[in-house]
Amino acid sequence: MTYTEPEMISIIEGPSPEFVLAQDMWSLSAWEGQSPRTVGVCQMRTFNASALMERCRRAWGEGRPVHLDFPQMDGLRQQVEVLAAKPGHVEEGDLIHLWVAVPREEALYEEGDNADTDDDAGSYA
Repeated sequence: MTYTEPEMISIIEGPSPEFVLAQDMWSLSAWEGQSPRTVGVCQMRTFNASALMERCRRAWGEGRPVHLDFPQMDGLRQQVEVLAAKPGHVEEGDLIHLWVAVPREEALYEEGDNADTDDDAGSYA
């Protein structure tokens, strides 16, 4: 078995992403693994959502994983696996919505909210 390098999406500036528990029915089947993880959704501003999507598509087409690399509140870096992505746009610029496998304790539970409609995106990828 050969190890393939994951495609990295790195948050350069801005706060750590907030992972909201995914509410989409399809996302329940997106994560399969031995570790206790759940599917979380985050959205981030990006300078070019279509180029970022193309990087993800290319990596997945080659059978490589995509990881989101970001700084935690304590300054250390953390990585989570990206399971799906969707570009978006708001008045301020491009967005990318990411469905990621996160440890269960890191996903926020928001009743009645859908992360896709939340316009509060403070991180830059």
